[in-house]
Amino acid sequence: MIPWTLLGSANIPNNGGELELTQREKEFSIHLKGVRGELMNSRMHCSELALAKLGCAHIQGIENTKVLVGGMGMGFTLAAALNATSKSSQVVVAELVPEVIEWNKGPLGDCAGRPLYDHRTQVHVGDVAELFKTKQATYDVVLLDVDNGPEGFTHADNNNLYSIESLQAIRQTLHPNGMLAIWSAWNDPKFTTQLKKARFKVQTQTVRAHKGKGSRHTIYLAQKS
Repeated sequence: MIPWTLLGSANIPNNGGELELTQREKEFSIHLKGVRGELMNSRMHCSELALAKLGCAHIQGIENTKVLVGGMGMGFTLAAALNATSKSSQVVVAELVPEVIEWNKGPLGDCAGRPLYDHRTQVHVGDVAELFKTKQATYDVVLLDVDNGPEGFTHADNNNLYSIESLQAIRQTLHPNGMLAIWSAWNDPKFTTQLKKARFKVQTQTVRAHKGKGSRHTIYLAQKS
């Protein structure tokens, strides 16, 4: 079997651990050092595409919309958001770990078609939660793919992102009928209840990791009512 080659590593702020980027032929993997299992793999990204497709469905064909993507990952959600919006739209991607942005500017970028170089893309290096502090209606869609879902895995502070207070702040940054879409590795009915308490209308969709097979992931679709 062809071995994996380490391309880079990066520390997650606030003692969140160390990320590693590895490559095997045309396949890339990002995982947390010392922990079994991957955070993401370039061969299994259908649910990341679905996050953007489902989250942006209500704004297709509408001009001058604004989308926020929380989590750069391997760029698949960002690329799908760009594909789902008009040429006059703007897509902001927020990434906590600067090296992940740099990896996407390097060899990893070819996986998703180098969406960072689309003129509609803006990059915010830092915690996506910082962008919700204004509590001003700014976005038509917020797409969150942070860790493994509503329960923080690599970064404990992400638990705060899904608190009632934070969800209410996110709601305030959405335009009327705006959509908050959240990727999760599993379905948690308690989180659906949490979203409803924050005054969202909530639906969930189950999607596969890889073209009709692989792990089943959950997309929470929470619309501002």
